[in-house]
Amino acid sequence: MEWTGARYADTPTVEVTTWVDAPPERVWELVSDVGRMPGASAELQSVEWVDGAVGPGVGARFLGRSAHPELGEWETVSTVIECERPTVFAWAVVDPENPTAVWRFRLTPRDDGTELSQWVQMGPAPSGLSLAIEAMPDKEQKIVFVRMREFERNMTATLEHIKQWAEA
Repeated sequence: MEWTGARYADTPTVEVTTWVDAPPERVWELVSDVGRMPGASAELQSVEWVDGAVGPGVGARFLGRSAHPELGEWETVSTVIECERPTVFAWAVVDPENPTAVWRFRLTPRDDGTELSQWVQMGPAPSGLSLAIEAMPDKEQKIVFVRMREFERNMTATLEHIKQWAEA
């Protein structure tokens, strides 16, 4: 990831893409299985559907617990905002109308397999990162850049896990 100079209010985004030697239907089963994702992420510790939800669907909510060496431990409730089998699965963190982040998987058939991308948008609502920015406003651009680079690294690892699971 190259330096962007983005600030939190810019709602910066990053996207990672890979090709998976499996059909979109198989890959979809994996990306929409939120309970499986902690095995693919360094930060995500656990995920469980809440409010009676048992699987993906627009409006379904899930609780995620995460940990980071510098940011500590936290939990958030996310709401599924896009769920189109087998092409897109997306969720908004905390408030779907004003999220702290939006995450999205896109699946596109390509070369007898699937082009899989994961995308994230930071903000616009304040998040835990906002506390660091408030404490060091002169370093906001660097704080945002470092966090986006961490997202990119974690998403790359997540896509690699999904690829391995789908191709097994």
